[in-house]
Amino acid sequence: MAVLAAAMAAGCASSYPPAPASAADSEYNYVIGPGDSVNIVVWRNPELSMTVPVRPDGKITTPLVEDLPALGKDATTLARDIEQALGKYIREPVVTVIVTSFVGPYSEQIRVVGEAAKPQILSYVQKMTLLDVMIAVGGTTEFAAGNRASILRTSEGNKQYSVRIDDLLKDGDVSANVEVRPGDVLIIPQSWF
Repeated sequence: MAVLAAAMAAGCASSYPPAPASAADSEYNYVIGPGDSVNIVVWRNPELSMTVPVRPDGKITTPLVEDLPALGKDATTLARDIEQALGKYIREPVVTVIVTSFVGPYSEQIRVVGEAAKPQILSYVQKMTLLDVMIAVGGTTEFAAGNRASILRTSEGNKQYSVRIDDLLKDGDVSANVEVRPGDVLIIPQSWF
């Protein structure tokens, strides 16, 4: 009986290496994605200042500036691009761009699939952890095999790491809390019994 229990316990463990505790990049810079809203302020030109959404094709449109690509740019770069476009109509425009609604580019969103209570896509936030992700998705279902879960890290060429969700959520083991990276996919399998 003890041999059977040991074999079953070994079968429950993930074959992936454990996820590193720290994954954040100190040089991370938020880039604009479809679904974000940007507030554009043109100094001394209130009629050109407004909040606009980033369209699904990654572009924005404002008065005097049509179809300007915003996807993958930070707010400062987009402001300089708008200044350049407005320079045809206004002498030395000064533009500030403030991102007011954050979705982020598709490639940086965190995806949670499998036996999460509410599988979904989440916007990445710097220093976001596995616990943050699990709170956002409402935990796991009663059929989840949380300690066999894994993170597919797209930023490392789809390398997969094991994570211990049950230890974190049910046992309060904070050593199981690891940071996530932009583009991670959290896969929570179903329990075998």
